[in-house]
Amino acid sequence: MLTANEIRDSFVKFFESKGHQIVPSAPMVIKDDPTLMFTNAGMNQFKDIILGNHPAKYKRVTDSQKCLRVSGKHNDLEEVGHDTYHHTMFEMLGNWSFGDYFKKEVIGWAWEYLVDVLKINPEILYATVFEGSPEEGLERDNEAASYWAKYLPEDHIINGNKHDNFWEMGETGPCGPCSEIHIDLRPDEEKAKVPGRELVNKDNPLVIEIWNLVFMQYNRKADGSLEPLPAKVIDTGMGFERLCMALQGKKSNYDTDVFQPIIKAIGDLAGVTYGKDPKVDVAMRVVADHIRTIAFSITDGQLPSNAKAGYVIRRILRRATRYAYTFLGQKQAFMYKLVPVLIENMGGAYPELKAQQTLIEKVMKEEEETFLRTLETGIRLLDKVMNDAKAAGKKEISGVDAFTLYDTFGFPLDLTELILRENQMTVNEDEFNAEMQKQKQRARNAATVETGDWVVLKEGETKFVGYDYTEYETSILRFREVKQKNQTYYQIVLSETPFYAESGGQVGDTGALVSEFETIEIIDTKKENNLPIHIAKKLPEHLDAPMMACVDTDRRAACAANHSCTHLLDEALRQVLGTHVEQKGSLVTPDSLRFDFSHFQKVTPEQLREVEHLVNAKIRANIPLTEYRNLPIEKAKELGAIALFGEKYGDEVRVVQFGSSIEFCGGTHVSATGKIGMVKIISESSVAAGVRRIEAVTGAKVEEMLDSIQDTLDDLRALFNNAPDLKAAIRKYIDENAGLKKQVEAFMKEKEAEIKAKLIESAKEIHGVKVIRSVLPMPADTVKNIAFQLKGQIPENLFVAIGSAFENKPMLTVMISDDLVKNGLNAGQLVREAAKLIQGGGGGQPHFATAGGKNPDGLSAAVDKIIELAGF
Repeated sequence: MLTANEIRDSFVKFFESKGHQIVPSAPMVIKDDPTLMFTNAGMNQFKDIILGNHPAKYKRVTDSQKCLRVSGKHNDLEEVGHDTYHHTMFEMLGNWSFGDYFKKEVIGWAWEYLVDVLKINPEILYATVFEGSPEEGLERDNEAASYWAKYLPEDHIINGNKHDNFWEMGETGPCGPCSEIHIDLRPDEEKAKVPGRELVNKDNPLVIEIWNLVFMQYNRKADGSLEPLPAKVIDTGMGFERLCMALQGKKSNYDTDVFQPIIKAIGDLAGVTYGKDPKVDVAMRVVADHIRTIAFSITDGQLPSNAKAGYVIRRILRRATRYAYTFLGQKQAFMYKLVPVLIENMGGAYPELKAQQTLIEKVMKEEEETFLRTLETGIRLLDKVMNDAKAAGKKEISGVDAFTLYDTFGFPLDLTELILRENQMTVNEDEFNAEMQKQKQRARNAATVETGDWVVLKEGETKFVGYDYTEYETSILRFREVKQKNQTYYQIVLSETPFYAESGGQVGDTGALVSEFETIEIIDTKKENNLPIHIAKKLPEHLDAPMMACVDTDRRAACAANHSCTHLLDEALRQVLGTHVEQKGSLVTPDSLRFDFSHFQKVTPEQLREVEHLVNAKIRANIPLTEYRNLPIEKAKELGAIALFGEKYGDEVRVVQFGSSIEFCGGTHVSATGKIGMVKIISESSVAAGVRRIEAVTGAKVEEMLDSIQDTLDDLRALFNNAPDLKAAIRKYIDENAGLKKQVEAFMKEKEAEIKAKLIESAKEIHGVKVIRSVLPMPADTVKNIAFQLKGQIPENLFVAIGSAFENKPMLTVMISDDLVKNGLNAGQLVREAAKLIQGGGGGQPHFATAGGKNPDGLSAAVDKIIELAGF
């Protein structure tokens, strides 16, 4: 029986024998494609080639790609773990042709690999072909069907609808029919009862798709019409985990050696056995699936957070933690202990896991611990919601409350329902679903972008000249209109551009397109599928006119200074803190820089100062930039250049060097370090477990900061009569203030005692109760102290109602002895009603409550109202 690692290797070696170049998996986290957060298919890393933005280096390519899907055709996050064959993170085995072979070859090779190499019984294989779409003028894919007919009987070739058998990259762009290969893994007796062809695409867990062959031959335009692609593309994707299941004779992906070592480790840690309790099994599958997703995401540079991709990872981690908590009895951080098992099984194919092991474990442990605290808080809140519902005679909680638990505390509906069932209660699911729909609609509205078709003025590819020029003569290749949030923008592609497109943490350039007729402002430059796109609020009227592309040089220079400074900071941090320091992210803007790095404790002020001094020494040394363009990656590694985890590099790279600082980098930099001017670190903080963040300013911004500090010091000196030793003067005032404060406190205690005595003396005895009523011009804290002192001195049959006003803020205070509370008096209820007379509100406990308001003139009447309501 082939192991998972052997199966993966056999696939890429087979296609290598067919002239394909084996390429490494791209990172699972996508950084430079605004349309995607994660790699969700093997083709993502080739989008720029498929779209024609970049020439293909190899016409034939194969790989095993790590992917993440949390939504889509068959995969909603809340369903993962409940069946046997869907996952969040999975591997996609694929082969591609860029304008080379097409349907005949790929169908023949697919058959050869499955039947001749893997020895799969051909009788259990089925192929689907696109049935056609009359409304789009598309016929059945008879070409693909004719090739399949060489290998399969007619009843194993099945027509599929547009949903299943017409693949589209998005609402616009390359698309085409596809042919899915399905495998029937049912026992023979079941096959005899129902033919496999009747169960294809019917969500049967043992009649499943294992390979999809996509034939990209059309381009979908914005108006919905289709046009033939000039260069046809083959894009295939085979589910690695499903293939392992089929070849290893299993009925579930989770029974293969992809997952079993992790599931066994979960059982050992939790003291449970897989296969004995369905609920426990689901929890074990959830944890086994999610641990892979979380570990690979952190490795690729995406930490859990509350925004975008980080929120997806946090949600997945919390889902796994919740299942472990509810069904595996894990009340302490648990999943991080599984990381060594994951690395043992997948580290050979993905060595980056081992390299990042310490970071993965620390981030996961802290995230688990944080969520477990949140989970406990959520359970307490749910207890309160249930108790309130019971007190009102209800056995159902509102869907709005359930949604709050879901949205704020990570409680999915099934967890809330589980706890409610244990208490013989239910939830209003219709209300919950309505709240969920509102949230989804808000998200859709915020993300809605209407994108027009590209209007092509001339063919060509963009040449970036921004490393050498900030002005360059150019022309427009194409443009399109984009509408978002009721605003219209234009995306412009130039033949040559000096504009740096946002990537690698550095923001995009701004500037202008200048012709003899007009000047068009460029408000940003983005990169989409490796294509630099210039964003403007209006189009030039003379689209075909020659023009100069002019970068805002002041802004560019400030960005370059901050970017170069991040390189110097990186090196200095490694010198001061240790070689374990690795960059985990950065943001370079004209105003400041942000640098995230791996380190497992707070950086001390002394260490920060040492880092700052090292960097400023290199700035003063005015070290010139040494730049290597199109350097073979092996040569770059020989130079000692530092690469980032989670980045995909080509065969040739750019390396930026300032003396001993050598890094892979595509950003813009100063010509010599002296142009940075100076750096000043303004903050150091934690981003996540094991990741710290430094924020800093350079150049003119340091001057501004120093000016501000100087102005503050001058103002302080003026406040202290221009004392020559400001620190001593401030210390003197602090000491004097502390002494005066003690005197005031002593005076207030005397005053409190005096007032308390007068209140006791003025008390009226009504029905055997000492009733104290007063209105005092005192702070609320003082009145509270007096009230508790009165209760301490008169523990029984005491009723206190005091109105107070301080700085024109009225306050009501009610104190009741415990025996009167037992007889039915409630301070909170009394003060709430009386507070209306001071235009306010409040509450508290039955024995003590307060209320504030806006109308001091109503205080006396409010105190009388309290006495009246109490029946005295």
